[in-house]
Amino acid sequence: MVETRGWGRQPGTERTEHRTVQAPTDLGHDVYGVPEGSTIELELRFEAVMDGVLVTGTASGRASGECVRCLEPIEDDVTVDFQELYLFEDASEEEYALEDDLLDLEPLLREAVVETLPHDPWCVPDCPGLCPECGARLADDPQHTHGAAIDPRWSALQQVAQPESPEVP
Repeated sequence: MVETRGWGRQPGTERTEHRTVQAPTDLGHDVYGVPEGSTIELELRFEAVMDGVLVTGTASGRASGECVRCLEPIEDDVTVDFQELYLFEDASEEEYALEDDLLDLEPLLREAVVETLPHDPWCVPDCPGLCPECGARLADDPQHTHGAAIDPRWSALQQVAQPESPEVP
């Protein structure tokens, strides 16, 4: 929350701030996001306009998760730009509003970051994923094979072709 009470409502009045905040919960998707409690750096500019306060800023943090193809851990720096008008009065459901001269940045930050993060992150652009038969990571063994697949309809014949080993007394 940002207190705007002492700023006045003169159009053209500007204020800049640098803030370090902790990431809120659910700042991302199921497999990739900014961990709760991690540091987010905010560069903010607040500008009074006729209808409210225009907020322009940049948020920087570190996202982590796992590759959706091979399940390897991944981390990357995330920087997003945002801009939104917080209205003094009469905001609709789609708009942001000042409440008792307080400006809540969390919904704006959440919207900006979550929209930027990939829904299906990959560790590398050409990640081969996992073997569908045994789950081995194909990037570690590009020559990984299991031999020719046997049609399950013929599996009973394979048992006939292989003689059973005699029991040892």
